[in-house]
Amino acid sequence: MMKKKSIPASKPFLILFLCQIISALDVPLDSKLLEELSQPPTITHQSPKDYIVDPRENIVIQCEAKGKPPPSFSWTRNGTHFDIDKDAQVTMKPNSGTLVINIMNGGKAEAYEGVYQCTARNERGAAISNNIVIRPSRSPLWTKEKLEPHQVREGDSLVLHCRPPVGLPPPIIFWMDNAFQRLPQSERVSQGLNGDLYFSNVQPEDTREDYICYARFNHTQTIQQKQPISVKVFSMDSLNDTIAANLSDTDIYGAKPVTERQPVLLTPTGSTSTKVELRGNVLLLECIAAGLPTPVIRWIKEGGELPANRTFFENFKKTLKIIDVSEADSGNYKCIARNTMGSVHHVISVTVKAAPYWITAPRNLVLSPGEDGTLICRANGNPKPSISWLANGVPIAIAPEDPSRKVDGDTIIFSHVQERSSAVYQCNASNEYGYLLANAFVNVLAEPPRILTPANKLYQVIADSPALLDCAYFGSPKPEIEWFKGVKGSILRGNEYVFHDNGTLEIPVAQKDSTGTYTCVARNELGKIQNEVHLEIKDPTMIIKQPEYKVVQRYGQVSFECIIKHDSTLLPTVIWLKDNDELPDDERFLVGKDNLTIMNVTDKDDGTYTCIVNTTLDSVSASAVLTVVAAPPTPAIIYARPNPPFDLELTGQLERTIDLSWIPGDENNSPITHFVIEYEDGLHEPGVWHYQTEVPGTQTTVQLKLSPYVNYSFRVVAVNKIGRSQPSEPSEQYLTKSASPDENPANVQGIGSEPDNLVITWESLKGFQSNGPGLQYKVSWRQKDVDDEWTSVIVANVSKYIVSGTPTFVPYEIKVQALNDLGYAPEPSEVIGHSGEDLPMVAPGNVQVHVINSTLAKVHWDPVPLKTVRGHLQGYKVYYWKVQSLSRRSRRHVEKKILTFRGNKTFGMLPGLEPYSSYKLNVRVVNGKGEGPASPDKVFKTPEGVPSSPSYLKITNPTLDSLTLEWGSPTHPNGVLTSYILKFQPINNTHELGPLVEIRIPANESSLILKNLNYSTRYKFYFNAQTSVGSGSQITEEAVTIMDEVQPLYPRIRNVTTAAAETYANISWEYEGPDHANFYVEYGVAGSKEDWKKEIVNGSRSFFVLKGLTPGTAYKVRVGAEGLSGFRSSEDVFETGPAMASRQVDIATQGWFIGLMCAVALLILILLIVCFIRRNKGGKYPVKEKEDAHADPEIQPMKEDDGTFGEYRSLESDAEDHKPLKKGSRTPSDRTVKKEDSDDSLVDYGEGVNGQFNEDGSFIGQYSGKKEKEPAEGNESSEAPSPVNAMNSFV
Repeated sequence: MMKKKSIPASKPFLILFLCQIISALDVPLDSKLLEELSQPPTITHQSPKDYIVDPRENIVIQCEAKGKPPPSFSWTRNGTHFDIDKDAQVTMKPNSGTLVINIMNGGKAEAYEGVYQCTARNERGAAISNNIVIRPSRSPLWTKEKLEPHQVREGDSLVLHCRPPVGLPPPIIFWMDNAFQRLPQSERVSQGLNGDLYFSNVQPEDTREDYICYARFNHTQTIQQKQPISVKVFSMDSLNDTIAANLSDTDIYGAKPVTERQPVLLTPTGSTSTKVELRGNVLLLECIAAGLPTPVIRWIKEGGELPANRTFFENFKKTLKIIDVSEADSGNYKCIARNTMGSVHHVISVTVKAAPYWITAPRNLVLSPGEDGTLICRANGNPKPSISWLANGVPIAIAPEDPSRKVDGDTIIFSHVQERSSAVYQCNASNEYGYLLANAFVNVLAEPPRILTPANKLYQVIADSPALLDCAYFGSPKPEIEWFKGVKGSILRGNEYVFHDNGTLEIPVAQKDSTGTYTCVARNELGKIQNEVHLEIKDPTMIIKQPEYKVVQRYGQVSFECIIKHDSTLLPTVIWLKDNDELPDDERFLVGKDNLTIMNVTDKDDGTYTCIVNTTLDSVSASAVLTVVAAPPTPAIIYARPNPPFDLELTGQLERTIDLSWIPGDENNSPITHFVIEYEDGLHEPGVWHYQTEVPGTQTTVQLKLSPYVNYSFRVVAVNKIGRSQPSEPSEQYLTKSASPDENPANVQGIGSEPDNLVITWESLKGFQSNGPGLQYKVSWRQKDVDDEWTSVIVANVSKYIVSGTPTFVPYEIKVQALNDLGYAPEPSEVIGHSGEDLPMVAPGNVQVHVINSTLAKVHWDPVPLKTVRGHLQGYKVYYWKVQSLSRRSRRHVEKKILTFRGNKTFGMLPGLEPYSSYKLNVRVVNGKGEGPASPDKVFKTPEGVPSSPSYLKITNPTLDSLTLEWGSPTHPNGVLTSYILKFQPINNTHELGPLVEIRIPANESSLILKNLNYSTRYKFYFNAQTSVGSGSQITEEAVTIMDEVQPLYPRIRNVTTAAAETYANISWEYEGPDHANFYVEYGVAGSKEDWKKEIVNGSRSFFVLKGLTPGTAYKVRVGAEGLSGFRSSEDVFETGPAMASRQVDIATQGWFIGLMCAVALLILILLIVCFIRRNKGGKYPVKEKEDAHADPEIQPMKEDDGTFGEYRSLESDAEDHKPLKKGSRTPSDRTVKKEDSDDSLVDYGEGVNGQFNEDGSFIGQYSGKKEKEPAEGNESSEAPSPVNAMNSFV
């Protein structure tokens, strides 16, 4: 893949010349090449075909041409040779074919009328110009005639004929009065296309004696005047008075009153007419009607619609104007004149013909000997034009024969050309409405290679950047280019180099060892040449200590560091910026060698500071933010915004200025810094206030500039350091007079929305900018670099106009001028726009892919010719997708990925590829319209990579000395798996790792039995897969060999629970494993980094009491066992209660407490049975029956299925051994519950008088009551407070 690179400004001719060889473009006229290269003549400039000249000035007929050797020039006049040496009035400019005919020194322009044609000739051929018709402009005087006054009755129609003299070109007609004022026109009175003045009906006010027709001849800048025409209109009243004065009283007299009448067409006459117009011209159709009331004109197209965006109505809709007509506009157009009395119509049959226009104009060919080529000349028109060929200005039928040439209609085919085949060919396309003439040369060159890059040129590049070494060359046939490194080095090949079509050698990633001398060799069949260039690699510039974020108090000092490292041969420059702009011009900013210091910091210094380091080869930057905060507050006066100004007064009123004065409001302890004056336009934007100007705070009067046609009101805002005041009350209103616009629309643009149109847009003037009523815009355009006249149209107050039928993506000159009822704005400036874009025509060629590694590839392509882009080149898109994985050979649908490379880039990187896979890609060029066709799909493959981790690792079937390992292959093998690597090591009781063992396993295995392991030992396993590239990521697992094969037991501690009081906590747990385990409890403050505190548990109990805890503190706790591989439980977190008399803890819901109560209830039941047996009472104690018999309705015995217990009395009572327990023992007789008795606190049974915890967590006195306790009061039971009673107190 060859990369297109930008060429230095000193070598543009090289690329242009190479493009000619490939694309048949013009050879550039660069002196360095043209000293030795030949080129046939090319006409570069000529006068227009129809050339009307001013008879008072010298006639200049232009003819410029280029070629090598420089061409000579000759002229024909009216088809015969024009010998300029025999005419003293005619000279030819030096080194040019332009003729100058001296008229100002005695010559007569009429003597030089005729058809001229220029021929430019050298040894390679002859080019000819168009036929240039020279005609002097004529502005004849009006013929003398006696004009009779027009006497017309009121309401009748009238036509005032102008009949101007026939001039060249035709004059512009307008009507004025003796005061040189244009006569007013309206729907009733208007000027026709022929210059006549039409009155649909006359009125008394039309009476005047100075109707004057003027003819302006632009070429001679003269105006001719017709004799004034007098018109007198008789009203019916005055006519009746005149008749009455001449008749007797007995006569019946009287003129008919003014009567209304239906329309009659004044022009055109009859009911039908015809009109022929040429394609691309402006079609003008006119209908003017007489009638009373004044008729209204309407236009329609029979069988179709009037073309949108190209149709305009002028002269009060009496003229239909269609711009840029085409054959589709042919048809019948009907004008209808209508008033209240009726209507009349006229049909104009329009036929659109076409002068020839190009479809494909012939293009120059530059060929090498033996090559083939074609010249194509295609044109269209109506009628269809005929195509004829000339060779060197001579009809090809009688031109010297050339065996390599064959004419086939509109095409000339060249086969196996030789140097003698060089010539200039002319294509002529003509019909009855005009002709086209185009020159195209065939230049056959045989040239040995030339290298145009200067010898021993030095290139300097930063390391790890691309290096581009130029070898600009020329030759015919096109030379082959080879590169060598060193004087006797071998030819450069390989993926580390990129060789471009223009001869440039690219080293994509230049390293230090790339330094050296490189030799470029160009050779073709005519010779060989070489050139040496030198490459130096420099170290990159780096900022090794960047500026850091700083916060500083107001009026403090701050410093930013920027320490750099750079190549010793490069001279760096350091620039500091604030908010991407230059530092303020303030002596407080001190720039040192490696730092920036700001003294006496203020609020304005807040922002982002950037250090930029530049060398001749690279640039780096780093930024930091400075935040300025207020100094510690000090007592100060209270400041406030000022009060609004008042008493506004307007004086000195003029058309464009006015004086405004006011009285300031209170400053509120902060001086007024300035006043802001705002205005309201009550005519265009009522209620909207705009900024006008501002003045210093010491000024209370100002002269304001005004715009025309604005109804002004003003208000004033005072500003101090605190802020803005409220606006003052508005001033009185002042209305300015209207005027023509002072400015034109801004932001004029021309951008096509379709391939055949040009959308002209602009920002409309705001209301006050119009300067008067009737705001409109004159939109003008013409194609750039083409000798065309401006096309203009006046549109209403809009902001867009669409020009249709344009060529695709060509530049246009555009201007938009504002106008209103009082006149035009100044002449607007021109802008360049482009007609619409179309989709690109061709796909990028020579697509090449360089695979860099298993996940990254670089794609190159040749840029498409700019002319085929047909729009603004926006970049290239690379579509790429995975076809299949080479390791799995399975196909699946994958969405295409798209990468966009902006601008004229010709390469790009494709990241994120999957290793060991097959991919396809194509490249498309993108313009503003969309994407062009795709290049042919390019297939490439990525190499192998390292695999992902195995999908799983299971360890099963533990025995005394073996474990079974099972695993799944990697989800992404990224290549062909070669093996698996297993590493493992034992873990002792202190979590220390033992020696590491490594085993290599074949890739086709999926399980392994490890034998000869230690019994009851924990092992850690590391497992990963390998390809030929290397090892992938690993997966880890742990497993333990068993202690006893018969009954394997995995010791563990689980369900650690805590019940906390203010200064102690009861810890309980569940243990599964071998007997005789020695437990310990570790605890510490939650979130603390202090070491764990350890307490040894006596015996094999599964609970422990932690004492001496701090109230209101969160603790962490865990339980461990010694001598069993050092395993521990998971951590639990609890919080001690606050230091209060009571705590609301719902202890009845704690698991450990419920279990404890179940155990107590079971022991009580056993004691009851033992007591019965010892006393020989026999049978069961009828607890259930007696409870049912004496059931308390408020407190029922608790059922086993609801997780609670019934309540039983202690059997140690001395007098009532066999009496059932009373149910009211939990509450006093008054049915009230004391707070200290109902609180859910461990104090009730843990630290009270009646019960305590032992060190092992058991209760003292939990199974028997205390007889020493004071007697019960009232009906309250005298039984001892057992834990069961305590539990019931929580229910």
